[in-house]
Amino acid sequence: GTWRVRDDVWIRYTPEGGPAKVGPLGLGFTPYLDQHHFGPELAFGAVLGDAIDDPVLLVKTAWGGKSLYTDFRPPSSGGEVGPYYRRMIDDIRTAIARAKEEIPGPDGKPREYAVELSGFVWYHGWNDGCDPAHAVPEYESNLVHLMQDVRRDLGVANLPVVVGEITVPWVDAPNEWGRLRKAQAAATTRPEFQGNVVFVPTAAFVRDPKESPNPQHAHHEFGNAETYLLVGDALGKAMRSLVVKGSPAFVPTLP
Repeated sequence: GTWRVRDDVWIRYTPEGGPAKVGPLGLGFTPYLDQHHFGPELAFGAVLGDAIDDPVLLVKTAWGGKSLYTDFRPPSSGGEVGPYYRRMIDDIRTAIARAKEEIPGPDGKPREYAVELSGFVWYHGWNDGCDPAHAVPEYESNLVHLMQDVRRDLGVANLPVVVGEITVPWVDAPNEWGRLRKAQAAATTRPEFQGNVVFVPTAAFVRDPKESPNPQHAHHEFGNAETYLLVGDALGKAMRSLVVKGSPAFVPTLP
């Protein structure tokens, strides 16, 4: 009668202005105080937990109202480095450093972990789409720089990357939103990313707002749980194809 909490997948998430939430993967790793919200991490973690024998740690770095153009701006894009780019890198490093004390072994006692940084997921775009004159034209180059800089700053040269297409309310995204989606896909096709970066289309997961609990919240997929589960599942299968030997190739779900 309750949602299953995994004992083999852990998550660490630090909301803006609040303490870190650390625990086995389940509901509640969001900025909200209640325990019934979740994001794509739920289904993503389930896919990776089923595919990997060792314990899996997810580091969620998500803060509302942030753009790649400004807030997450990577160093190689020039200009002022985004404060949330720096915070994202710091959060990942902190999670790795504290894994020993925060993630117990099967007996509940501290355990020595050799943490392997295995992949990076980027699922983002709404706030850049709200700035069609500046942020959208730069999105492709900024995303390329982001992937390159994350690899450099975390010390993993060919770190696998999965880029999730911005979902929100459109199967066929209009105007700047369509251009933004194309920019996301184009960034992943650069020659240097072949074989270690996968793009995940999401248009097939868009649901009618009338079937959703928050029909006015287009920026949050109308709060539709099915959308979030399907997006997370697809992101997980894409990452699995990159990091788990012998796993099936990722096949996008198209509308």
